[in-house]
Amino acid sequence: MGANAVTTVYDFTAGQVLTAAQMDNVNCGIPVFATTTTRDAAFGGTGEKTLAEGQMAYIENIAGSSAVQYYDGAAWQTLVQGGLVLISSTTIGSAVSTVTVSNCFSTTYNNYLIIASAITFSINADEIRATINGTTGNTYQNWGVFTTGGLAVTGNGGSNQASAVVGISSTGLTSLVIEMQNPFATAATQYQSRYGGQFYGGFQNGADTNAASSTNFTLKGATSTMTGGTIRVYGYQNS
Repeated sequence: MGANAVTTVYDFTAGQVLTAAQMDNVNCGIPVFATTTTRDAAFGGTGEKTLAEGQMAYIENIAGSSAVQYYDGAAWQTLVQGGLVLISSTTIGSAVSTVTVSNCFSTTYNNYLIIASAITFSINADEIRATINGTTGNTYQNWGVFTTGGLAVTGNGGSNQASAVVGISSTGLTSLVIEMQNPFATAATQYQSRYGGQFYGGFQNGADTNAASSTNFTLKGATSTMTGGTIRVYGYQNS
């Protein structure tokens, strides 16, 4: 925990003699918590404030980042500066066949932005594929266009696919930008991807027609391995 992190939000009584530690707690401003778990444990106990609308909190570690939150009377909400909120950041290792980003989709957001940057694939011109919730049995429909040698090639991945085609790999650095709609909702998930590498670039569109709620996704090469790079997942604010 940081120097200002607290574990108790005090509710003092008349005439109570306060300790130096208690005064330091009061003077720290917005209470600082290591995690949402310690935040929740700091309210409602003996000698603690009752959680009420308008309460503020600073969380040191939430989904790999920090955040300022406020309680709206029903739930904690994250105070953000813009419309995009970083949810997770995953570093790709060396020569891995798949990378799974877990617990990145939730009821908080309907739409997501996924940026997978600076990845080196072991095979050139391999399909880059993704599965939602790690489920290869879902029904995916794919369609896209890519360029090779300055020529545009239309690629129709077809329907009833085992995974989503989101790009074409390059043995040079490859980056992907994927937008995804409603992966957590019990409805069909749509996606649009743009990608570029040393030799290939283009876009893909498609949908997972399996109307199931998903919390994670997996990125892989159809037959190649991946080395290096980072996958960051952002949520679009609903309002």
